Amino acid sequence: MKFYWIKTNWIIKKIFSNYIWDVSNTGKTVYLTFDDGPIPEITEWVLDELRNHNVKATFFCIGTNIEKNPEIFKRIIREGHSVGNHTFNHLNGWETSTNAYLENIKAYEDIKENTTDYNSNSKIFRPPYGKLKTAQSKAIRKLGYKIIMWDVLSADFDTTLSKEQCLDNVLPNIKPGSIIVFHDSLKAFKNLEYVLPKTIAFLKENKFNCDVL
Repeated sequence: MKFYWIKTNWIIKKIFSNYIWDVSNTGKTVYLTFDDGPIPEITEWVLDELRNHNVKATFFCIGTNIEKNPEIFKRIIREGHSVGNHTFNHLNGWETSTNAYLENIKAYEDIKENTTDYNSNSKIFRPPYGKLKTAQSKAIRKLGYKIIMWDVLSADFDTTLSKEQCLDNVLPNIKPGSIIVFHDSLKAFKNLEYVLPKTIAFLKENKFNCDVL
């Protein structure tokens, strides 16, 4: 059974008001985000697309993938993008004890620090699958993290969706302040390869700016 929402409604945002679902602004700024990398070829293709269009984004990386692909992780940072914690092993919070979950978050930070001297004034975290227990959420925020969710979900990871359906999940739902989720993963690439260039073109045509979280 599928459990995700494409356009996050105000009720969800109100119930989970301690999470960041979008970023209000007076301009037309949106936030492209990519989960689950870095992955050879896939993340590199994303970085090429972003560089070609002078667009910045935020990458929520998995610690094991940083460990396997440190040079790609360094490239993300070198090219001016921001990075966030997506746990070390892509854990499902609903199926993990709070202590184990927090240890996995720390393991991500350890591998990040061992890979690069990247530092940011903002500690950001996105839970894999968007699933967190209340105790986990409180503990993570107590550690100083901002928990970043989304306003628009491409669902590029859903292999039952056509690339056209995936694009339709994104474009009609974009508004100023939207946080848009893509995945730089093997499973998502068929949809991502089609949707990302068209999304960037749409943003440019409609005078949106892209910033990092």
